[in-house]
Amino acid sequence: MKRVLLFLVTNIAVLIVLSIVLRLLGVDRILDQSGTGLNYWNLLVFAAVFGFGGAFISLALSKFMAKRMTGAQVITNPRSQTELWLVDTVKKQAQMAGIGMPEVAIFDSDAPNAFATGMNRNKALVAVSTGLLRSMNADEVEAVLGHEISHVANGDMITLSLIQGVVNTFVIFLSRVVGHFVDRVILKNEEGHGIGFFIATIVSQILFGILASVIVLWFSRQREYRADAGGAKLAGAGKMIAALEKLKRGVQEPLPDQMKAFGISGKPSTHGLKLLFMSHPPLEDRIEALKRMV
Repeated sequence: MKRVLLFLVTNIAVLIVLSIVLRLLGVDRILDQSGTGLNYWNLLVFAAVFGFGGAFISLALSKFMAKRMTGAQVITNPRSQTELWLVDTVKKQAQMAGIGMPEVAIFDSDAPNAFATGMNRNKALVAVSTGLLRSMNADEVEAVLGHEISHVANGDMITLSLIQGVVNTFVIFLSRVVGHFVDRVILKNEEGHGIGFFIATIVSQILFGILASVIVLWFSRQREYRADAGGAKLAGAGKMIAALEKLKRGVQEPLPDQMKAFGISGKPSTHGLKLLFMSHPPLEDRIEALKRMV
């Protein structure tokens, strides 16, 4: 319940901020002065503000939201050998990858999982679950950390936000063009926008949104292969393969929706249309890709 409330409050705050930005830019109206045609410039700015604004505000808040949603506790003063080893390993890998030292955190979950997030590659957050620490040996955990450090070093969080911003902009823009067409040409509404515009816009936004998700998730799957390769480079290919094999045998418990794309866990073999809507490639495919590198 707390996660849902935090998500709703955050999104309402984002909508309010972006609405104020639109008003200040003077593009809060998408119709032209006559009230009959679309002002395409205003519509494009409107779409870009919401498309990119939402994506980058989410990125800016990602560390805060990740800590709140998972209950991750940042290690400031290591209290055990495990915590000390985690901090030292992340520090070593961050130096090898040429990035600043990330915050290191542990979150309580029985499932083996980990994630990395943050807007700045030199001030990122890397977190592992208690389940991962219990179920994997030191070599396997080292490989998982290398995978997450590679995400940070590759700038994956920023890249995915840019891609999300672009597709969001096109979804918002095109859905309103379709809505306007339906309202004017099919329903013959000559001034302002009637109920047909809003219904057509909502339906179009859902359909275009599904297509946009397929595009974003394809990019997400490609970055997982690159992060696996990076983890193999930082920790060793054998360790990375062993870690993925362990994940394949383990019980999977997904991260919160907002964090799924930043985790390491994937699913066993999946084919067909279902694969298009996965943020991670099947674990078998990732293991095979690493074996081809050896």
